[in-house]
Amino acid sequence: MAVIVLTVDQRGSQTGPDLVPDVLETLNEPGTGRPLRGFERTAGDEVQGVLDNGPALIARVEALLRADAWNIGIGIGTVESPLPTSTRAGRGEAFVQARQAVTRAKQQPSRISVVGAPDYRAEQIETVLWLWAGVLTRRSVRGWEVADLFAAGLTHAEAAQHLGISKSAVSQRAQAAGVIEADRARQLLEAMVDQSLVTMKETRR
Repeated sequence: MAVIVLTVDQRGSQTGPDLVPDVLETLNEPGTGRPLRGFERTAGDEVQGVLDNGPALIARVEALLRADAWNIGIGIGTVESPLPTSTRAGRGEAFVQARQAVTRAKQQPSRISVVGAPDYRAEQIETVLWLWAGVLTRRSVRGWEVADLFAAGLTHAEAAQHLGISKSAVSQRAQAAGVIEADRARQLLEAMVDQSLVTMKETRR
């Protein structure tokens, strides 16, 4: 069974507040695509969950990048089936890969790493994630305001009315925030992850 295991641990947890309760609520939010197995605290400041599609993964990675407090490890591989009810009880290569990835993430750009099979695909996904993260982490508060309104389905005119600014000002903020570039990268990442899962399923038939 090919899945995605997302393992994250809190940066600077020994000197700051425990952020795990809040991140568990965020990662288990069904509005971003219900996880295959829910996110749980696995040890200390570490959280882990199981996903089965690209959009569900990328939505959660965006939330984690926005919080700017987590090392993010992604394992894309197989697990023993049937999956147990609890994520902590799961076994298989994807769990091992996610552990390797979260350790690597501490030294990687944007604190994010991907390990999986085939290796070349994992490296490609990781590279696009770094580029996408670079756009997101440079966004200002105003840039996120515009991006969030667009994500909610508002037009430029509606966003301008909501913010009390002109349409041209909305366009300027969107350009500075890299909204179009980030959306394209997000779509590409979702497709790449999904294709990686499909490839693994086909090769294991």
